Amino acid sequence: MTESGSSEGAVRWIVSGRVQGIGFRFFVAHRAAQLGVNGWVRNRLDGSVEVEAQGEPESLDRLDEYLRSGPRMARVDNVDRSDVPHEVGVYKSFTIK
Repeated sequence: MTESGSSEGAVRWIVSGRVQGIGFRFFVAHRAAQLGVNGWVRNRLDGSVEVEAQGEPESLDRLDEYLRSGPRMARVDNVDRSDVPHEVGVYKSFTIK
């Protein structure tokens, strides 16, 4: 990570389908750690999963691919991705909320 001119970005995803009760959050946390991405994942009351992550654009794109396929027991129906304003270094790790 560089002090200025960092190419890191931050993205928020809302993933819907059969994504709760099947280890989706743990799957996301594991993949994020592999990619060196920081942020968080949590279940939402409407049955979807929300992910916010910060990292290099290539790593975020790869995480996007993982979210669209999900773990073996998941059925991903929709993924809504949006860039979010952020400060570099806000997240120090990836957590499950």
